[in-house]
Amino acid sequence: MVDKMAIEQVRSLEFIASRDSIIHNLEGRVKLVAILLIILFTVFSDRLIVPIVLECFLLIVMYLAELSFKESFKRVLLLLPFGGFVIAFQPFIHPGNIIWQGPYSWLFITDTGLNWTVLLFARLLVCLTAIVILSSTSPMQEVVQSFRKLGMPRDLAMILTIMVRFLFIFVDELRDIRQSMTSRNFDPFNDKISYKWRVKQVGYSIAMMFLKAYEKGETIYLSMASRCFSDNSNLYHAKTIIGKSEYIYLAVIIAIIILLELLVLFYSGNLAYLGVSLSL
Repeated sequence: MVDKMAIEQVRSLEFIASRDSIIHNLEGRVKLVAILLIILFTVFSDRLIVPIVLECFLLIVMYLAELSFKESFKRVLLLLPFGGFVIAFQPFIHPGNIIWQGPYSWLFITDTGLNWTVLLFARLLVCLTAIVILSSTSPMQEVVQSFRKLGMPRDLAMILTIMVRFLFIFVDELRDIRQSMTSRNFDPFNDKISYKWRVKQVGYSIAMMFLKAYEKGETIYLSMASRCFSDNSNLYHAKTIIGKSEYIYLAVIIAIIILLELLVLFYSGNLAYLGVSLSL
């Protein structure tokens, strides 16, 4: 059930990324640079007003891209534990004025730690939302090509290109193995079957995936070698033109960043808690 859902999610995400909308039709490099600008500005800002405004802007972008808010934030929630686990400890480990004392002397929450936690969570939310929007509006191959056009090292670009292509081959192989298991009425989550035997069968499946991956790698290598591929071979990428809509999109983001910076510099005192520096 879990691997079947994972297969469907990979395929549905690629389908969603290939839709037609104002944001989907933007040039890949522009979308990538825009997301990087938002993430970098958010990470280096210590005022809460910045991630709040940028998150609102990303919600507008999500609306223009005709993405489902429910599905998008499901993906954000799936990614949230990776950074949220570290953030959860921040209120308890930083010195400051104690605002809550637990039953133990070492268990307390400080104002500094709580402020830092709020800022980190806001940053994380903006970054994850930006990444979800990029992955939902740009097919994986387009993202790879955008990195290559922006000057990614040649070897790294080649590894990333092959990895993206192998991902879908891996999904297809996983689907075939899953169908074979289902056709034999095998369910790894069936409690009526011996746990040891289930683990053993799943281990066989994982070993089969490794063997199939190795075999597929050898086949692809021989195919590349037969076509005289070498380190000096040029990688093809489709030529795209940056048009008026791309310049407007970037100009809006840069304008928001400049306005936020001016707001923080000259009017932070009028923003109350939102304009206070929350860094350590």
